[in-house]
Amino acid sequence: MSKVRAELKICGRVQGVFYRQSAKETATRLGLTGWAKNCSDGSVAAVFEGERETVDAAIAWCRQGPPAAHVTEVTVDWQDFQDEFSGFGIRS
Repeated sequence: MSKVRAELKICGRVQGVFYRQSAKETATRLGLTGWAKNCSDGSVAAVFEGERETVDAAIAWCRQGPPAAHVTEVTVDWQDFQDEFSGFGIRS
């Protein structure tokens, strides 16, 4: 398996619905590192680092999100693995 990094932008009703906290719980369960944050345009940005298969699983989760979310679009920018995080955090 190869390690990868994916930077995501998640659009829709994704703020105020525990999206970032749920993303953190999902990433932690999958053993991924990175972060999630709310953006001023109403979207959520996230970075996931880890094995390709588990990053793919996190992206699949992001397309649905927590129960109160309504995701309309997820864009993914694949990048080289940087190994810069020790866990998964929520940024402001």
